[in-house]
Amino acid sequence: MRGPRFVALGDSLTEGVGDPVEGGWRGWAALLADGLSAREVDFANLAESGAQTRDVLERQLPAGLALRPDIVSVVVGVNDTLRCTFDIHAVAERLDTVYAAFREQGALLLTACLPDPGTMLGLPGALARPLARRQRAVNTVVHALSERYGAVHLHAAQGDWTTERAMWSADRLHPGERGHRQLAVRFHQVLAERGVATGAPPSAEPEFPVPTKSASMWWLATAGTGWVVRRCTDLLPQLVTLAVAEMRHRARGTSGRLDLRTAHAVSTALAALSVQEQRPEAA
Repeated sequence: MRGPRFVALGDSLTEGVGDPVEGGWRGWAALLADGLSAREVDFANLAESGAQTRDVLERQLPAGLALRPDIVSVVVGVNDTLRCTFDIHAVAERLDTVYAAFREQGALLLTACLPDPGTMLGLPGALARPLARRQRAVNTVVHALSERYGAVHLHAAQGDWTTERAMWSADRLHPGERGHRQLAVRFHQVLAERGVATGAPPSAEPEFPVPTKSASMWWLATAGTGWVVRRCTDLLPQLVTLAVAEMRHRARGTSGRLDLRTAHAVSTALAALSVQEQRPEAA
C-alpha cells in the first residue's frame, strides 16, 4: 500500500532555493514529504523559480491536477509583489481558481503567508513600505481563501524565524537549510495534529553548516548577481515611483490613505470572488 501523493506548486521558495544538495535544491516541501508517512510518499515538485500566480494557474495547475494528489501545497505570491504589473484582484482570482480546482478533486490544500521582501532585504523605509503593503494584501487574500477552502495554513509571515539571520540564505529572500527545515517542521506538526502526517517529523537540525559571510558574499558576487539583476530591471522603476508617493504622503501626514486604499482593494477583490461563487446558484 502506497503512501500519500504530495504535489508542491509555487516559486523558488518551494523549489528549494537556499537549501542546496548535490544535483540541485531540496527545500521544505521535500523535507516534509519524507515525514508524511512511514510508507513511501509519491512526491512531485512542480515549483519554478520566479513563478507568479499566473504561472501557477496556467502551467503548474494543469500538471498538478493530472497527478491527482492527496495533498497539494500552493505557496506563491511574493514574485507578484515584485512586479510592476501587481494587481491584487488578479492575484485573488488566480489563487481562488487554483485552490478550488484542487479541493474539487478532494486534495488537502497546504498554504502559507510569507514575510514581505522589503523587510527581509533591509530596504530603506520608503522602499520597504510599498512592498510590505503589497505582501500584506497577498497574505490577507491567502488567509481568507485558505479559510474558505479548508486549507492547512501556516502563519509564516511573523515569528522569530523571520529575524534570525541563520535561518536565511545569502540573498536574504530565501530561507537557508535551517529556514527550510523550520517550515517543514511547522507544517508537519500541524498535519500530525490532524492525523495526516504519520511519519517521523523532519529534523530541525541542519546537515550542513551555515554559510560563512565570505561564502555568502561570493554567492552574491556570482550566481546571486544575475538573480538580483533579473528582478531589478522590472522592479526598480516601479518601486522608485511607489517610494516617491510614499514620501509625499508621509510629508503630508496622509500615509494612512495608502493603507486604506490597499485594504479597500483587498476587500473589493474578495467580495468579487464571493459574487462569482454565488452566480451559478442563482441561475
